[in-house]
Amino acid sequence: MALKVLVGCKRVIDYAVKIRIKPDKLGVVTEGVKHSMNPFDEIAVEEAVRLKERKLAKEIIVVTCGPPQAAETIRTALAMGADRGIHVEIPLDQMDTFQPLHVSKVLAKLAEKEKVDIVMLGKLAIDDDSNQTAQMTASLLDWPQGVFASKIDKTDAGLEIIREVDGGLETIRTTLPAVLSADLRLNEPRYATLPNIMKAKKKKVVKMTPADLGVDMAPRIQIVSVEDPPVREAGQTVADVDDLVAKLKEKGFSSA
Repeated sequence: MALKVLVGCKRVIDYAVKIRIKPDKLGVVTEGVKHSMNPFDEIAVEEAVRLKERKLAKEIIVVTCGPPQAAETIRTALAMGADRGIHVEIPLDQMDTFQPLHVSKVLAKLAEKEKVDIVMLGKLAIDDDSNQTAQMTASLLDWPQGVFASKIDKTDAGLEIIREVDGGLETIRTTLPAVLSADLRLNEPRYATLPNIMKAKKKKVVKMTPADLGVDMAPRIQIVSVEDPPVREAGQTVADVDDLVAKLKEKGFSSA
């Protein structure tokens, strides 16, 4: 049975950009800043495309939640090989309080509406590092989950997933439908070719709002303050062990 895959893609500030805090300290500067697809979501898209190339998937739907500029993220995924896109439009002024829980509710509604077999996500987004969306989506759908996946194989009963844990590698088996999240070593995403970029412009992208899906957008958090991390102090060299111990005592790190 060929599978239908829903892939979540988030538009984030590019990993190479130096982050700047807004003057009001309620967020980071996003205007005039380069954005790109979240790197872990790129890996998720690539894995979905590989499933289709192996004739294991029949359709790949990509979804993003964000302002109008997020349409670029969908087009990138379509150029990589996805079939169609869904853009859930979120006003720019609501993005700071648009949380993983909101995204999970949107994905769960779309998974049910589209009758997909797999929801594939990156393990986390590099802007907020929450690592919550896949887990909460699985909970809302009451589906099994395979998170931090470094290898995914189709079996007669469902999926076999190898995931990285602190002690090494863990192999789990799940039934379908299921929610998966991609780890760094799952694959290396391809670059979209010019012909595929041109083809992506003709692929269908549907626009909707959270209200169309019955998702409550009320924020569950309030941003109190966003600050730069403290500047790291310069290191010091010591002549010998006695000098080191004296310095530690001086700093209050040792009572001996």
